[in-house]
Amino acid sequence: MDHRSARARLPLLILVRVHPPPSPPSGAIPVSRFRFRIWRLPVAVLLAVGCLAGPVSAPAAAGNSGAAGHDDALRERIEELVRAPGGPPGVIAVLQRRGKTELYRAGVSELGTHRRPQPTDHMRIASTAKAFSGAVALQLVDRGRLGLDDTIGERLPALPEAWHAVTLRQLLNHTSGLPDYTRDADFLAILNADPRHHFDSRRLLDFVADEPLAFPPGSQYQYSNSDNIAVALMAEAVTGRRYEELLRRTVYRPLGLRSTSLPQGFLIPEPYLHGYEVDPPNPPEDVSTVLSASGVWASGGIVSTPRDLTKFIRAYAGGDLISKPTRNQQRQWRVGASEPAGPGVNATGLAIFRYTTRCGVVYGHTGNFPGYTQLMAATPDGERSLTFSITTQVNKDNKPELLAELRSVQEDFICALLRR
Repeated sequence: MDHRSARARLPLLILVRVHPPPSPPSGAIPVSRFRFRIWRLPVAVLLAVGCLAGPVSAPAAAGNSGAAGHDDALRERIEELVRAPGGPPGVIAVLQRRGKTELYRAGVSELGTHRRPQPTDHMRIASTAKAFSGAVALQLVDRGRLGLDDTIGERLPALPEAWHAVTLRQLLNHTSGLPDYTRDADFLAILNADPRHHFDSRRLLDFVADEPLAFPPGSQYQYSNSDNIAVALMAEAVTGRRYEELLRRTVYRPLGLRSTSLPQGFLIPEPYLHGYEVDPPNPPEDVSTVLSASGVWASGGIVSTPRDLTKFIRAYAGGDLISKPTRNQQRQWRVGASEPAGPGVNATGLAIFRYTTRCGVVYGHTGNFPGYTQLMAATPDGERSLTFSITTQVNKDNKPELLAELRSVQEDFICALLRR
């Protein structure tokens, strides 16, 4: 990593090559430009994997050629993603409507194998984890333990006085103005020296404690990883319980999420989707376990599976976890795109985004992390859902053309979800 001044903070992408990297991207968890080699996969693993794609679902009913045609079109779209320059080695999409699940897969879960991505494969869910911290906080609002207008000064008085006027509502919809700790020069220097460094997750905001707010709270939208760290700390402050325990009590257990966790280390439970840095003409490099999750924590450290994400987003978008009055507060929309941008026109609510596509509206969240890009979305009633996972990091700065294609493919899947 180039050691730059604290004023020269840029969004970053993990690269594990010694030659100069491309322009730095932004994302749910920007990571430093590592100037050392981790390991390199042999050229032999660059296999043609697009031929392994295909939906797994009940056969189309006789005479229902339209549905079969949509299946073929969706399959071709994800095959194109895998074949695209810089595209992911693996893609898995799960569409669910009421009792029917359709599974679409392209590529492989690990290069050098023929194993296809599975709905039970673990993966880093990146900033879709912010919806989980939203679920915890909004349930505490329902129980009267927190208020949406509670301030940092009231709940976390040890944080900088300059931040004290920021409310829980502003943290949840990214209008707080909190400086983003993941862009701090000292934080990035530690990652450069030791990518698997174990951070004290509850002290991550210390990296920017000497900085003022970027703007007056509530005056504008700016996505910041610091926001959800503060949300988790507020939840801990009013309950006296660790955030990990709150997740288990209020989200995992009620929804039956048996394969979801918030680890502190760099390992991922087996089996898992391997995430890759893909930068042609160089061979893809496996970055699945390069980083410790302790440096992202409530902002993006959760590990889950497509199956569990499907359960979560159906309940979360459908309002099953919170009361109607709180849900109405959550769904007060303002201009703001998720990171990376989701399909269609984006708007932000409280720890949830609205995606208005050409075929209709879904609610959800996106995320990107070295090796992974995620979308989870569901209809406002939670009856129909889509989770869409690819095994490389894509955002507006590192791969803008591929992001545009990814958003187009995601919109096609949402149209299929809403059409049937």
